[in-house]
Amino acid sequence: MSRTGTQLDELARSTTIDITTLGRTSGRPHRIEIWWFRVQGRFVITGTPGRRDWLDNLRTNPRLTIHVNGMDIEETSSEIRDQELRRRIFSSRETSWYSTQTELESLVADAPMIELHF
Repeated sequence: MSRTGTQLDELARSTTIDITTLGRTSGRPHRIEIWWFRVQGRFVITGTPGRRDWLDNLRTNPRLTIHVNGMDIEETSSEIRDQELRRRIFSSRETSWYSTQTELESLVADAPMIELHF
């Protein structure tokens, strides 16, 4: 479903959302609370460096459900692997607090990061 700029602006006001992914081996739904950001016109889910089950699940099946503002939105995701794009995202004001917790180069190299395709 295509969304208008106003609808996307409304979604971006929430920074905490839930996502449901399908288990990569079990196929069962897994729901977690997570933060997302609208950065450079992209909706991005990221975190501190380390392995994440939700990312492993999305690598197997990129479909997920986003639970935000009382809505359940089914979308497709893709992992952001481009190092320069990752650096720009982690250097943006929306996500810059991550670099106060972890070195920028560690974030760029090892943090989970996906983009949602609205």
